[in-house]
Amino acid sequence: MTPAGHQHPSQHAPELRAAARHLGRRRFLTVTGAAAALAFAVNLPGAGVAGAAEFDAAKLTDDPFTLGVASGDPLPDSVLLWTRLAPAPYQADGGLPPERVAVRWELAHDARFRRIVRRGTATAHPEFDHAVHVEVGHLDPDRVLYYRFRAGGWVSETGRTRTAPATRDRVAGLRFAAVSCQAYHDGYFTPYGHLAEDDVDVVFHLGDYLYEYAVNSAGGARKYTDRVLPDLFNHETTTLEDYRLRYALYKSDPDLRAAHAAHPFVVTWDDHETENNYAGDIDENEDPPEEFLLRRAAAYRAYWENQPLRRPQLPDGPDARMYRRLGWGRLAQFDILDTRQYRSNQAYGDGAHVPGPESDDPARTITGATQERWLIDGWRDSRALWNVVPQQVTFSQRKLDLNAAAKVSMDAWDGYRASRERVLAGAQSAGVENLMVLTGDVHVGYAFDIKDDFDDPSSATLGTEIVATSVSSGKDGAEKPANWNTYMTANPHLKFYNGRRGYVTVELGREAARADFKTVSAVTTQGAPLTTAASFVTEVGEQGLKPV
Repeated sequence: MTPAGHQHPSQHAPELRAAARHLGRRRFLTVTGAAAALAFAVNLPGAGVAGAAEFDAAKLTDDPFTLGVASGDPLPDSVLLWTRLAPAPYQADGGLPPERVAVRWELAHDARFRRIVRRGTATAHPEFDHAVHVEVGHLDPDRVLYYRFRAGGWVSETGRTRTAPATRDRVAGLRFAAVSCQAYHDGYFTPYGHLAEDDVDVVFHLGDYLYEYAVNSAGGARKYTDRVLPDLFNHETTTLEDYRLRYALYKSDPDLRAAHAAHPFVVTWDDHETENNYAGDIDENEDPPEEFLLRRAAAYRAYWENQPLRRPQLPDGPDARMYRRLGWGRLAQFDILDTRQYRSNQAYGDGAHVPGPESDDPARTITGATQERWLIDGWRDSRALWNVVPQQVTFSQRKLDLNAAAKVSMDAWDGYRASRERVLAGAQSAGVENLMVLTGDVHVGYAFDIKDDFDDPSSATLGTEIVATSVSSGKDGAEKPANWNTYMTANPHLKFYNGRRGYVTVELGREAARADFKTVSAVTTQGAPLTTAASFVTEVGEQGLKPV
């Protein structure tokens, strides 16, 4: 989502243009060609780097764990542990030579590591910016576990994670959080400080983990007086080095570090991890695809390096399979979507527009045909009570004015109504009775009833949509934005609208689900308390949000 009045540069970095020219369009538009072009563009080391010299970790004079620890994608028998070594996080090399580093890890039943479950050694390779992804298998289901890393004489902070329940378990309940949109330059990550203390099983990040926009020496709206950020953050990210450094800036935030250490995360990207409102291989300014796909390859690689993701999500050039499925016993199935990489270009030049033949063309897609089939087939095979879809952009109809033919967002599912109709028909044909869509992107909290016919309030309610507000994007926001009355009047299926920062928690049970919208009064200053702005329940077998 673009801030009003934001000026976007018209051209890509010289490195990307040079690489595109060097390779040529025809050869580039293959995965192999894209990977080769990426290496050319960012001077990535070749295949022999895994045999690079080993750095003696005993020589580390500064803490290498400045970016914290994280875990992700819990399975019944496995956890994924992450860290990245960066004793000097605001330097391009992270303060390490281009050598591999041995990193020891421990997984335990207790936070004092007296009951060790597993331990081992992983290698932090320089070609992955010294990131470490450890997949620990053969674990017992439904267990809380603690982990930490060691390099030389340094020990990381302790992280807390967990395995999912066994596939066939009739789990009584699950409590998760949903977050999105954390522009560093728009304010402090105060909601994460509160989330770190909240009692949730897992956190779903719905996109815009970072923003490509420049961050000035005072941290934008943070208005630092106790530090000066280096100039290397004060330009838009386009190269692999740019994106890596931007993750280092974000992940050095203490509130974000605390939330990652406290809970396993399940992440998916939206647009700003790469570039605002891109669609497939088309960027915001419709520059040559061979240039943009180089940028996308750099962004996707840096994303994987800096997130607790498993090996199937490792990008191959400008392509990465981010959509995937996780289960929580027989209680819930989570189908995590990617609505950026495969979508058709936004209709009518993007922005707000009345739906018409261009946006309603049934050939257009927001998921791509393969992902759409995967989602619907997964519903047909689902044995879960709740089918939850963590994804990026507003799914329900959202009229933006009170005109008879109202404008809607061409970047959201309203701009891809044929896609939405196919997905909802697929849910109905699969017999999905308790559908919940999780959404980010719009920097506000919404609660929607998903209707069979959004223009007929009396039509069947097919599910609910819970939209998590931003962590910081949009600065402090307002409880009732200026368009509050318009939106609530134009959209009878919209049950809640709040423009403050925060996050949402959802408690799934065998009889009902409860959503609590949690907000803070400010992010441009530190220390704002957390309040619950509203709570809703939707009952099993009788979808529809009711205020608590």
